[in-house]
Amino acid sequence: MKLSVVSKKLWSVHKQLILLLTPLVFLPLLFALPEKEGKCLYVVVLMAMFWCTEALPLAVTAMLPVCLFPTLGILPSKKICPQYFLETNFLFLSGLVMASSIEEWGLHRRIALKVLTIVGVKPAWLILGMMLTSSFLSMWLSNTATTAMMLPIANAILESLFGDLETLKLKCKSPEDHESAVINGQSSVKLHSLPSVPSEKQVLSIDGTDAVEQTDLRTAEEIRSESEYQLKVWKGFLICIPYAASIGGTATLTGTAPNLILIGQLKSYFPDCDLINFGSWFAFAFPLMLLFLFLAWLWISFLYGGLNTRLCFAKQDRRAQAEARAKALIEEDYRKLGPLNFAEGAISFFFVMFAILLFTRDPKFVTGWSVFFKKGYVSDAVTGVIIVSILFFFPSQKPSFRWWFDPQASNTPYVPLLSWKKAQDSVPWSIILLLGGGFAMAKACEESGLASWIGGHLQPLAEVPPGAAVMLITAFLACFTEFASNTATIIIFLPVIAEMAMHVSVNPLYFMIPATVGCSYAFMLPVSTPPNSIAFASGHLMVKDMVRTGIVMNILGVLSVALAMNTWGIAMFNLNTYPEWAQPINKSALITDVSPVQSFNATL
Repeated sequence: MKLSVVSKKLWSVHKQLILLLTPLVFLPLLFALPEKEGKCLYVVVLMAMFWCTEALPLAVTAMLPVCLFPTLGILPSKKICPQYFLETNFLFLSGLVMASSIEEWGLHRRIALKVLTIVGVKPAWLILGMMLTSSFLSMWLSNTATTAMMLPIANAILESLFGDLETLKLKCKSPEDHESAVINGQSSVKLHSLPSVPSEKQVLSIDGTDAVEQTDLRTAEEIRSESEYQLKVWKGFLICIPYAASIGGTATLTGTAPNLILIGQLKSYFPDCDLINFGSWFAFAFPLMLLFLFLAWLWISFLYGGLNTRLCFAKQDRRAQAEARAKALIEEDYRKLGPLNFAEGAISFFFVMFAILLFTRDPKFVTGWSVFFKKGYVSDAVTGVIIVSILFFFPSQKPSFRWWFDPQASNTPYVPLLSWKKAQDSVPWSIILLLGGGFAMAKACEESGLASWIGGHLQPLAEVPPGAAVMLITAFLACFTEFASNTATIIIFLPVIAEMAMHVSVNPLYFMIPATVGCSYAFMLPVSTPPNSIAFASGHLMVKDMVRTGIVMNILGVLSVALAMNTWGIAMFNLNTYPEWAQPINKSALITDVSPVQSFNATL
């Protein structure tokens, strides 16, 4: 039998082989380490393998602690099961419910089109508008939903600017290539459709007709050169949306799962640490998001032809005519939405209240409203659940008060802003289980002593300056998450990073925050994140486009995080001192050689 045939057969059953062989291959871990630590490491390695290879669904792997930790004698089930619905999960759930109500009434579409009407229609400004809108929406909606909503809008705008993509690709070919394609019967290019609603192109059109093209007097070379430029801009539009969605998700605690895992594991490892909440995280991460978004816009616009003199000087040419058509299309689409209705206004109000109350509960740099309640009783989860609970009974249509006094008046039908069925269908319950699995793993690592054992073997890293360690941690996790789920990545590495920080006597937040943010910086491959996959599935991007753009994006992300941590991050979280809330946990494990830390503090 040929090697290629054997390879194909093995690949067809590779998930089953991983499930069968992984427990056997790592069986020596049970005997090579101290009993409890060895058993815990065995389970952690199994889960890491299953998460990275997706041999089992992510949510199913996340439930393995419920059966493995009790049966192996690591932790009793009464300590494991509560980890699957901590208050962090309620905060995440409230964010998802708020997002589903925004999607239900189309408020996200109104926001997107309004931003596009403001920024203008020149390619670089449109790319900026797409990125600002995508990042803002992904702060509250899921990154996947944001990308799936924005891509059809981008595609319709691009068709108004440049015409049909298939025709554009043909124009990019040289005459010889075009003749060869016609002879071989390949004059058309087969494209995958974007994940759009069927009526998107009809919505973004004026009276259903396209503008009449003027007679083209340009040479073939001029046409080809202009078409190549337009194709580059098209790619820039499509690639900026998933990247902006990934960046935007880092700005809020509910924006992406790794942020919530950081909170949950901080509460498990350091119960006395109350520095990170919705408000303090937003105050740190939002400026970081804006900085990285600006750098990403410059890079994408430079790479895909959006940065030129047209940004500052108006020209009356074919591009100007296409831009005028695109502007008219966007304005017409926004006009068709009509005025803000009662439901959209109500959702806007509760959305703003949701953000303001979470931000002002205890922002750390000023006194929050939580001081009016018993200390430690009201958390971000309480705030989120209070607001979203109102959505299930607040009416979606303006109540008719005449009905109470006029028997002949018709009553407005009562329909709440959000139904439980809609919320139930919209919430990705698998992510809730995934968060719980991460918290259960962290609890077991802590109580079994595995985390301390790993930290004790990271002694050589004490020689690395903390500032350099931040960049290495961010870069490593940004690369690792290219091939694995960002949630699984942070679940696996955050306990190790916390122990490493304690053993080198560095504030744990100085390492844990960059690790958490870095897990969201997956830009190089289509499989890295669902938003990347959606953009790639359009058929207009190639893997080399994402790799070429993503490498520089990762570098810019690492530098942005390092800058944030060593400037306003130090001031906000007092990162240049070893905190008291970390002392009791590793009092016996502190190392005596802290010269790197002393030099670190001296530089700060």
